[in-house]
Amino acid sequence: MKMLARSVLSMEILLIGFALLLAKDLTTDNGLYFGYAILALNILALAMFRNRTGWILGWILQFALILYGFYVFMMFFMGALFLGLWITAIVVGRKGEAIKRAREAENPE
Repeated sequence: MKMLARSVLSMEILLIGFALLLAKDLTTDNGLYFGYAILALNILALAMFRNRTGWILGWILQFALILYGFYVFMMFFMGALFLGLWITAIVVGRKGEAIKRAREAENPE
């Protein structure tokens, strides 16, 4: 589950980078500051992924990406897409971990 969620957050860093390129021409300084804050928090969430704080920050970032759509309109759609990817990563990751635990219980080697 951690690996899939980290992959989503890593791809969001690229997405935010491209959104910042658009924001420098489309918005005011507030849009840029908000984008840089999302970028910094995303990197912080990746670094803090060992404990619960990283997960909570990851959830907050998913909604922050959608809110960034007020500065860069396409981020409404991209934020919703990445929210779906985030939820999918958690659901699929939990199922994969359950299967792994079941296999380890069957074959304790």
